[in-house]
Amino acid sequence: MKRNLSLFASAAMSAAFPVAAQEAKTYPAPSEIVASAKAGEWVAIAPSDMMVMDLAPDSKGKPRRLVIQLIPEPFSQGWIGNIRKLATAKWWDGTSINRVQDNYVVQWGDATEKKALPEGLAVVPESEYVAVSEIRGGTDWMDNALASFHAEFPEFGRKFPETLKHLPKAQSELSRAFRKTFRTDQYAEANMMIEGWPIALDMKKYKWPTHCYGMVGVGRNLSPDTGSGAELYPVIGHAPRHLDRNIALVGRVIEGIEHMSGLPHGTGALGFYEKEEERVPILSVRLGNETKDVPAFEYLSTDSDSFAAYADARANRRDPFFNVPAGGADICNIPVPVRRKIR
Repeated sequence: MKRNLSLFASAAMSAAFPVAAQEAKTYPAPSEIVASAKAGEWVAIAPSDMMVMDLAPDSKGKPRRLVIQLIPEPFSQGWIGNIRKLATAKWWDGTSINRVQDNYVVQWGDATEKKALPEGLAVVPESEYVAVSEIRGGTDWMDNALASFHAEFPEFGRKFPETLKHLPKAQSELSRAFRKTFRTDQYAEANMMIEGWPIALDMKKYKWPTHCYGMVGVGRNLSPDTGSGAELYPVIGHAPRHLDRNIALVGRVIEGIEHMSGLPHGTGALGFYEKEEERVPILSVRLGNETKDVPAFEYLSTDSDSFAAYADARANRRDPFFNVPAGGADICNIPVPVRRKIR
């Protein structure tokens, strides 16, 4: 009898405390979600779509290498063509890093501005800062996914989060990852991840890549000059989104950004180095398929379930360190995971 009473008391106590109080739910950190992503959710980056930059060794003789992934169609392809020609011609060999501006960019190219460019470089118009996105009847996957939505909610723009709640799943081709990454934007009507890249949208016509940390842009002079691609820079500070649609973005650093962000800041205007000895020599720049020892890289598909969970975790940190989930994230605060390919 005493044993039965003991069991009854234990059951009563359990009923008095909710399950949630007994076992608090734990949430994985973004890094844990990425680590547990399935092999099939990773997308290989072709060596021909990478550019490898070797700088002169640091003060301790340690090699310094950066790997840059070039942005795919339909974005910035005029400049990409020029960059491929410059790399194949070995044009950057012997040039230097000339500018390091705090919380902004690192810029490289020919400091003398006298080195002859290879023949056949394209002059790219300013219209190529954006890509046309034919929402109605377009052919790429994003356009098709949005077509029925835009027809029913023609003025959704910044109201996307609210109107999405009322769109029946049966009418929508939007993936879970699309719903998790598509959001409103202070610099555009909306933004989302498209095939691994952070993209802003004018829902009626255009889409363009965004100036997030590590993104690589083309230096230029005043409009209508758009730059040839010979002067390049990666973002090393808070995302300068005001540059979107004003400068071409051609890729992102996927490995070795510390060799840029850790350089001494230039003391001249806009962070330019004032003395020749301050400049960091560039030994070589080659396309990935022209480099023997470049590792294989892959990125987490932004249309995968794991990326959807990762994006949600970045916007709503619930892992033990955080007390208050933010409830949202800027597109640049959801960096696409890139790793060396696991063999």
